[in-house]
Amino acid sequence: MVNSLDKILNKNSTVLIATFSLWSDGKRLPTNGSVEPLIDFFTPRVKKMVLIDQPIPGSDKVMHRIKKYENGKSKTLSSSIWMYFFYPFLKLTNESGTRIFFKLRDFFSVADQCMKERERFNYFIGLESINALAGILMKKLNFIDKVVYYVSDYSPRRYPQKWFNWLYLLLDRYCAMHTDFIWDVSTAMQPARIKAGLNPSKSAPIIHVPNALKPKQIKFNSYNNIKPFSLVYMGTLGKDNGSDVAIKAMPQILKNYPKAVLHIIGGGEKDMPRLQKLVLSLRLVKKVKLYGYILDGNKMSEILRSCYIALAPYRAYEGSPRYYGDAGKIRAYAAAGVPIITTNVPPLGKEVKEKGAALIVKDNPADFAKAIIKVFSDRDLYLQLRKGTISFAKNNTWENTFIQAFKQMRNYL
Repeated sequence: MVNSLDKILNKNSTVLIATFSLWSDGKRLPTNGSVEPLIDFFTPRVKKMVLIDQPIPGSDKVMHRIKKYENGKSKTLSSSIWMYFFYPFLKLTNESGTRIFFKLRDFFSVADQCMKERERFNYFIGLESINALAGILMKKLNFIDKVVYYVSDYSPRRYPQKWFNWLYLLLDRYCAMHTDFIWDVSTAMQPARIKAGLNPSKSAPIIHVPNALKPKQIKFNSYNNIKPFSLVYMGTLGKDNGSDVAIKAMPQILKNYPKAVLHIIGGGEKDMPRLQKLVLSLRLVKKVKLYGYILDGNKMSEILRSCYIALAPYRAYEGSPRYYGDAGKIRAYAAAGVPIITTNVPPLGKEVKEKGAALIVKDNPADFAKAIIKVFSDRDLYLQLRKGTISFAKNNTWENTFIQAFKQMRNYL
């Protein structure tokens, strides 16, 4: 137990967390990387923690899952029967995207759990605005003491429909003004909120809660145990993250370094076929390895550590939420001691460049190929970047992230 937190978080504390995740084949996929770290952080520290896990549209489950952690034991709970009113509507609209019935499920899952508990929660942590909104209401009804609005994804131009984007910004602004604390994963979020209309004098205190890693994930191979000319891309495979850019850079790289191989870790029903088709069309079947999702974090880290260069080719386009979010893949790359090549889109990219851990280039195959060839050909540059990544990652643990968040909350209180 961390003594400096005793006044704000201790063995008598109770915590309710509402978050989202992607489920496939009956398992929670690691697309929302903060779920397990939140469980690991709170369960040994508090009397009771309840997790409401809300499968996102496109999952193979549609009803939320509730788990209680108390006195060192965990127990799966059932939601009220009336919550199953949503079930047929969730099944009918279970496709990737923003779905109104999923949002209603999220809101009422929080209200339902609060009303079922016999004691108030000291803290409610709600990821994204619908959960935070439910927490604010439950606080007004005296079910919760303090509400934390945990924001992992934000963009002032999130949706193309003007009215829907207006509603999205309105909900975010309301939560920012009526919650007790805002946990932003990126320092770029609050300036964007203010520019979008938030009065900073009415905002809840902002606490920077960046993504992080487990200590066992922060591990580096010796230089002799790194595969020469190996590249890795890890993360979701949507076009905005640039997996296509990484593949399209390969033909130029192979002209200079025929032994180069690209490892791609990540999946998605819609995205994987697109990349498979691209690999075939470029005749790169032997040069691009598509792993799909790797649920074992240790196995994924082993692959990362063995690679020479890591790629984060985020695409630059108007309205991209990547301009305001954190970049978990960059943190994972640094934790593996792998030099990084990224774009000017993620705020973290600029930070790791300043630490000497990354090169920043334009979001196109030609510039990525040129930068990769440069690092392959310059061992001193490679070693300099590697030193920077190791230095950056050394203390980047979830434990430190959450401890610092509660220390700042204590100072405000």
